Amino acid sequence: MNNTNTAKTRQTFDVRKLVFTALLSAMAVVLMKFLAFKIPIMPGFISFDFSDVPALLAALTMGPVSGVVVTLIKNLGGFLLAGSMTGGVGEVSNFILGCLLVLPAGIIANKTGHTLKHVVLACLAGAVSMAAFGVVTNYFIVYPLYTAVMPMEAILGMYKAILPSADSLIKCLLIFNMPFTFAKGLIAVLICLPLYKRLRPVFNSSFRGAEK
Repeated sequence: MNNTNTAKTRQTFDVRKLVFTALLSAMAVVLMKFLAFKIPIMPGFISFDFSDVPALLAALTMGPVSGVVVTLIKNLGGFLLAGSMTGGVGEVSNFILGCLLVLPAGIIANKTGHTLKHVVLACLAGAVSMAAFGVVTNYFIVYPLYTAVMPMEAILGMYKAILPSADSLIKCLLIFNMPFTFAKGLIAVLICLPLYKRLRPVFNSSFRGAEK
């Protein structure tokens, strides 16, 4: 009987987790593809959106894997529904940066017991990871891929039009992308934390209670 009850509890837990993940993924797709906007101090191929908020919320409440799943679905869904102006490279970049945010945040939060203090520190660690390691992934992965869509000279030209001294890719990434990415991650954290605080009792009873 106990085994039957445990199996039913696990099934209910899985269904709830699937539903919440799907809802957060749908929200992320809308935020990324339909509510994004350009920032005047950044090149035109870079836009700002709030789609990391649902992914971060998923990572904090259901674990880092759920955060990564939301990040993956939002990029695949956005690419299939609305297409891509960057040949899919923008979606690759968004996925990598999103993972750099939600993985550290989700891992740390789940390891430290979900106290609000530890969740704040976990989110800040995710934002720092997103900004710092984003420079590395952009330099070695994303921008080399993007040269298939736009020549490197044209990419650098868009940065130099804003700041003439930004005459190399590493300078562009350090001067523009790193602070922009950190600000984007920090804004996602600032929006997510009040939502997490309000929804934490619901998620706690739905997921961590079901796992016992």
